[in-house]
Amino acid sequence: MSESPAIAGLNLLGGRLCLDFVNTTEGGHDPPTRDWWTSYADLVAWGHHAGALDAAEVAPLLAAATQQPAAAAAVLAAARRLRTALYGLFQAAVTGDSPPLAALTTLNAALAAAESHACLVPAAGGFAWDWPPGAQLDRVLWPVARSAADLLTTPDLARVRECAGDSCAWLFVDTSRNGSRRWCDMQDCGNRAKARRHYQRHAGSRIMPKD
Repeated sequence: MSESPAIAGLNLLGGRLCLDFVNTTEGGHDPPTRDWWTSYADLVAWGHHAGALDAAEVAPLLAAATQQPAAAAAVLAAARRLRTALYGLFQAAVTGDSPPLAALTTLNAALAAAESHACLVPAAGGFAWDWPPGAQLDRVLWPVARSAADLLTTPDLARVRECAGDSCAWLFVDTSRNGSRRWCDMQDCGNRAKARRHYQRHAGSRIMPKD
């Protein structure tokens, strides 16, 4: 599958699959100014781009979506609900607020669906969790739900940050040594913030001529 140009150009900066899942909008979530998922095909393209789906899984899912367009549209709607729920849960972790119960209910439902399909497979040195082959339309959501549950239940949750850029709202795991990372991407949001501060400093120091 050749990914859509928009999906292929989407940076994966979250540090966890579930955060990259959340980071598929611009301008927040209520509502976003841009959504990278305009169709079920976009969701599948993102899954392949982010590593949630193997290349061999893409064509069967797209074929199934063509045969079941209403079901595919329902999965896309469910993905958007899960994305909003995960943003709410991780933002609450960032701010220290109580987790929104409706969001937790949404995640638990997605996690239950994912776990009902999980299976153990042989792996180097033992076994690993995996998902059986098939063309279940919600397949792309299973590893996302597992990733979110794993992050929410490990000490790395304390390292989740929200980008300080204006109208960004992207989430990431801060792996910096001193835990001071502020931007999802220093070359993007960080540089824009520096340029804005530079402009404000110079604009504030100007003396307007008298009439």
